[in-house]
Amino acid sequence: MKLGRALLPPLWAFLIAMAAASALILAVGGSPLAVYRLLAAGTWGNGYGIGQVLFKTTPLILTGLSVAVALRGGLFNIGAEGQLTVGAFLTAFVGAHAASLPPVVAIPLALVAGAAGGAFVAAIAGALKAWRGAHEVINTIMLNFIVRALMVGLGARLFEREQIHTAPIALSARLPRLSSWLSALHGSAANASLFLAVAVALFVAWLFARTRIGFRIRAVGLSPAAAAAAGISVPRVQLGTMALSGAIAGLVGANFVLGYKYYYEDGFSGGIGYIGIAVAVLGRARPLGVVLAALVFGTLSQGGLAVNAVVPKEIVDVLTAVIIFAVAAAQPTVRRMLVGKEPAQ
Repeated sequence: MKLGRALLPPLWAFLIAMAAASALILAVGGSPLAVYRLLAAGTWGNGYGIGQVLFKTTPLILTGLSVAVALRGGLFNIGAEGQLTVGAFLTAFVGAHAASLPPVVAIPLALVAGAAGGAFVAAIAGALKAWRGAHEVINTIMLNFIVRALMVGLGARLFEREQIHTAPIALSARLPRLSSWLSALHGSAANASLFLAVAVALFVAWLFARTRIGFRIRAVGLSPAAAAAAGISVPRVQLGTMALSGAIAGLVGANFVLGYKYYYEDGFSGGIGYIGIAVAVLGRARPLGVVLAALVFGTLSQGGLAVNAVVPKEIVDVLTAVIIFAVAAAQPTVRRMLVGKEPAQ
């Protein structure tokens, strides 16, 4: 019964989104059935499509988890975009200077650098929230702009001549492509950072289910006043929660820098830090839900390219937006429907 209730809001949102997308497809003279068939064939219908879906899902898992961790602590991290940017840049910087190190050292060192960069940016907002009461939404939004400005300045000095990217990382810091193990995924950009994203999801699930730290984060998220009365240091937990949230976002660079392009490129994220908010909301801020939601958005992202020959790919962007709005509206709607039915049972 509880599982059914948990699945109703995203199912309701999906049905609304499908209806809206069908209306748009008909409006531009297309066939909804043909478009959906093409979308399925271009994503989960062949090895390359599957690989690309997994590639685009990987960073969304991490940004979704980043936002979800903050939400569980009663905080709203809008700054994953800036945090992942700093994390990816530091990942590339360390990776480019790891030529003399073996992979078993170079890769973890690059990942730690990325996580540290994301944690540092988020911790600024966390500290302002914890000890000055400044709202984390404003802080993280402003930090996105500050990071963007700093990266433009650093790029002028550190990017390759007449390029918008850094020097390539060392061979020892590169992650293998999944196609090296599964030939069916040949040509796709999916890489071993997918396993990192899944491992982080498992870690977050364990953290909240089995540890005192997770309990304290949840307690502060539910009621800061009650948590303080129980002896929990609310400012310390808020700072730690934001730092952890930023560290997870900082790992996003592994997918692009270590596993795909092998350098940091200006504007590489394409807004996935903001899409992570939708992933966390659709996944109800639960690790498993976030992974499934990331798969949905990853499929839609790749699907937009698959259907571009039949209808404008922007229709998939509209579909994504409708899902976000529907999820936000569906939860109270479905809850009222359930409450209204229960007395009659």
